[in-house]
Formats: sequence, structure tokens, C-alpha cells
Amino acid sequence: MPRLEADRLCLEPRHLALLQGLLRRHVPGAEAWAYGSRVSGGAHETSDLDLVLLDPADPGRAVEGWTALKEALQASSLPILVEVHPWSALPETFQREIERAYVVIQEGGGTVG
Repeated sequence: MPRLEADRLCLEPRHLALLQGLLRRHVPGAEAWAYGSRVSGGAHETSDLDLVLLDPADPGRAVEGWTALKEALQASSLPILVEVHPWSALPETFQREIERAYVVIQEGGGTVG
């Protein structure tokens, strides 16, 4: 799977730091991948950020805390919409598409990638 470097993510460093703090707080054991236009290079200033959460121990299981994360993202000072989905809820065809180009925002086990 082509993991891209975080500097390929079209997101200001201060916004990435805020996002990573929310991830650590609400889904510390999850792996978080960014995908879509903010990874592929087609983003503009108001583009949303697409995230998918995986449980590294069991990718077929939904990540505990992801709904709390969604609420925290909506209440945060991030100036963009962040769409977050559990990997397990996505169709396999969409999972394969994401695997073509993504950036790891948080590695499983609570460390930041």
C-alpha cells in the first residue's frame, strides 16, 4: 500500500497538530488515514478532509470512540469540514481506492505518524 509522507497532506501544520490532538484524545488506539483531494493534490482552501479510522488489531471492527471524535471535530476550531469514517463500514471497493493514496495521520496504538 502506498503510504504517503505527511508533508504531502494539504493541511496547515497548526491544523494538523489540532487534529492529531483530537485523535489522541478520542481514538488513541486507532490508525487514522487521510485520503481524497487533500492527499491527491486536488484540494483548495475550503476542501474537506477525509479520514478513515482502522483498528490495527482487527480492521473489520469499528473503532471505539469514533462518534465522540466526530462530535469533537465539529466543535473544534478547525476551519474545514472533516469527514471521518470507520474502515469497517466502507465497501471493499472504496477501501481499495483509499489504499491507492493515503497519509497516515496517526499510527495504531496511539503514536503519531
